Amino acid sequence: MKTKLTINMIAIFLFANQLVAQRNVTGKVKDYTGQELPGVSILAKGTNASTMTNLDGNYTLEVPSGVKTLIFSYIGFETVEKAVADTVNVQMKANTEIDEVILTAHGISRASKSLGYAISEVGNSRIFKKKKNKHQNSKINPVKVDINYNTEEYDNISENGYKDTKQNPISTLSIDVDNASYSNVRRFLNSGQLPPKDAVRIEEMINYFSYEYPEPKGEHPFSFNTEMSDCPWNKENKLLHIGLQGKKLNYNDLKPSNFVFLLDVSGSMNSGNKLPLLKKSLLKLIDNLGRKDKVSIVVYAGAAGLVLPTTPAYQKDKIRNALKKLNAGGSTAGGAGIKLAYKIAKKAFIKDGNNRVILATDGDFNIGTSSTGSLVNLIEEKRKDDIYLTILGFGMGNYKDGRMEQISNAGNGNYFYIDNLKEADKVFGKEMRANMFTIAKDVKIQIEFNPANVKAYRLIGYENRVLNKEDFDDDTKDAGELGPGHTVTALYEIVPVSSNAKINKTKDLKYQQTTFNGISEFKDELMTLKFRYKPPKEKKSILIEHIVKNNVTDLEETSNNFRFSASVAAFGMLLRDSKYKGNISYKDIKKLAEASKGKDTNSYRKEFISMIRTADDLTKNIVVK
Repeated sequence: MKTKLTINMIAIFLFANQLVAQRNVTGKVKDYTGQELPGVSILAKGTNASTMTNLDGNYTLEVPSGVKTLIFSYIGFETVEKAVADTVNVQMKANTEIDEVILTAHGISRASKSLGYAISEVGNSRIFKKKKNKHQNSKINPVKVDINYNTEEYDNISENGYKDTKQNPISTLSIDVDNASYSNVRRFLNSGQLPPKDAVRIEEMINYFSYEYPEPKGEHPFSFNTEMSDCPWNKENKLLHIGLQGKKLNYNDLKPSNFVFLLDVSGSMNSGNKLPLLKKSLLKLIDNLGRKDKVSIVVYAGAAGLVLPTTPAYQKDKIRNALKKLNAGGSTAGGAGIKLAYKIAKKAFIKDGNNRVILATDGDFNIGTSSTGSLVNLIEEKRKDDIYLTILGFGMGNYKDGRMEQISNAGNGNYFYIDNLKEADKVFGKEMRANMFTIAKDVKIQIEFNPANVKAYRLIGYENRVLNKEDFDDDTKDAGELGPGHTVTALYEIVPVSSNAKINKTKDLKYQQTTFNGISEFKDELMTLKFRYKPPKEKKSILIEHIVKNNVTDLEETSNNFRFSASVAAFGMLLRDSKYKGNISYKDIKKLAEASKGKDTNSYRKEFISMIRTADDLTKNIVVK
């Protein structure tokens, strides 16, 4: 008994000594512009002790005795090693290449359903092991993953398949300028996880980037650009690239804006990457407003309320103070907040101005009008007042992406996911005018493919934006909006008429026959391209038609626009594990993107290239047991 007591006392002494030996290290991480970097991984070299920076770039890490070096890793930046001290501040430098993001305290998984991912030391659904990394010690403990822990929701995406041109020559879609999916995918990769397949909307990945299309000339507010070459992931097929370029506004002559901030301050927003990030994001927008603009703030939790009546934008301190005082708590009455916000927007309506509700939330509505269908119906009714809608998504764990996308689509608006302050600066700083103003609404594209040259075709992405062919001429049918300077890109995979590929099609009809016009004057045409749009204040659409010839350019001779958008599409297909991904690899995609990076003023394409490598590393490092 005495021996056992002595052993226990020794164990207690050793444990206490170990605690004393640990060292608390604190610090801040910034980039070389002085911008705080949230989500940076900090690892005590040779151990499993790690942490991440918070929203303000700050961190605290308990460093075990004997550790002399800290490793700082973040997607798109060079990995930094620093000597241990009581305070270690770091400035990180952007880099095309990326070191592996090391998260030894977290598991990495790809769930089999579309509710997202979760890490849990309690769950026992599956066990994953991560391969040894040069910065890790040799003992890697299995991490238990509970795939039922997370409540994130993503609407199911059923990929567009091939359409037989003789039977289905017409493809109709609404444009999509949203890019929430891209920044949400980046959030998963930054945290060391592959995204759920239904979180990947390929058209939003492609349209996150601007492309160098010619400026519009003439009466219409956009230009059209087409290009066709070999398909990088299927050499037997061709890839058709269609690009729209929105006309830039004279920013010295902008119409005044009436913005109503509709902010979710419920309990589910009570975390660093939600309400605090939301407030910092909107402060960036406030800094870019003019003297003629005005702002109101509506909040909702258990009930909706007006925090700031309509206030001139030049009273910036008053608006800032109203934002800074907001705190999270209570349940979420989203429907009541929407009604109040539109009421305030209508009351302060600026004729011929820019009237917009900016809804910021994690989408987790749970009282009042809360079902997605009811909210969509409410937004569809409110858009009749010529008030536009912008949705800002925040957070993780309970994020409701599907609901946010559907509401945005219904409300003459756009949808962004804000994962960090850099994204907030992109949305509300560098691209604020393109995102917050509209030059054309209900923009639709309709293509009639020529069966003399096209055996079959497949629209890549846009699954939630496909329209019936009858919707194209129906001016009551809602479609996407285009902002000043915006670019919109759509890709089609084309099966040439000479191909031996077998395409599924319906049986021959009983009462009619499918024929096509094979006269010689059309044989050099690939398709007829049609556009419809409405000026922002008009109810009647304008039609434009454009003939596209059957011209094929060698892939090496195509524009950077073509090759870079193709690399993004291929990346999305690999992340989705698409059955149409062909034989392309992450290595191939990275090479294609690097060769077509072009002018990359804000390093967005450089970051994308880093994401490719990260996804490749994560795929290789997951071993299912």
